[in-house]
Amino acid sequence: MGHWETLMARDGHEFGAYMSAPSGVKRGAVVVLQEIFGVNHHIRAQVDAYAAEGYLAIAPALYERIGRNIETGYDIGERAQARGYMLQIRTSQAIVDISAAVNVAKHAGHVALLGYGWGGTLAWLAARTLPVRAAVAYYPGAIGEHLDGVPTCPMLLHFAARDEHVSAQTVHRVHELCPRCVVHVYEAEHGFNCDERSEWHAASASLARQRTLELLARELG
Repeated sequence: MGHWETLMARDGHEFGAYMSAPSGVKRGAVVVLQEIFGVNHHIRAQVDAYAAEGYLAIAPALYERIGRNIETGYDIGERAQARGYMLQIRTSQAIVDISAAVNVAKHAGHVALLGYGWGGTLAWLAARTLPVRAAVAYYPGAIGEHLDGVPTCPMLLHFAARDEHVSAQTVHRVHELCPRCVVHVYEAEHGFNCDERSEWHAASASLARQRTLELLARELG
C-alpha cells in the first residue's frame, strides 16, 4: 500500500503526492497523472498496481495549487465540479509539478509518465521536455488542442473508438505527426480503464494494461 509524501516544485510550491514502492528491486519509476477527478481512489489504485509490478509509482496531486485533498466521483454534478477544478490549473503549473515528481522518482531508474484523461494530455505535453524514458496516455481528451509538437521519447496512446472528446481525425493526425508513437484504438468509451465508472470495459482495460506493461518492461526494465 502507498502513502503520501510532500514534494516541492522548483517555484517553491509544496504539494502532496501518493507514492507506492515495490517490495523488491525497483525496475524503474512511473509517474501517474490524474484525471480531472483528482488523485482519487482509482488513481491511487493504479499507483499501487504499478508498484506491485516492480516500479516505484507516484501520483502528484496537481490540484494542490488551488486546494488540499480535492477529489471527486463520477456522477454528472461531480464531473462538472471536477472540470471546474481543472480549468483553474495552468498547464505550465502542472508541468512544473510533474517535473518535481520525476526528479523525486528518478533514483529508482528510468522514469515513464502514465496519464489518464487530462493526465494523458499532460503526459503528451510533458514528454516533450522532461527527461523521461517513455510515456503512456489513456484517452487524452484535449490532445487535439496540442498537436504543435510531439514527445521526444517513445509514447503509447490508448484511444477509445466511442470517445466524444477525441475524434477519429485527431487520432489519425497523432499517428501521422508522431512516428515514435504507438496508437491503439479500443471498441470502448472514454474512461474505459476505470472500473468505478459506467464506461469501464474490462477487455479493453486488460489489453491496454498488457500493452502498457510491455512498453514499461522494454523502456524501463
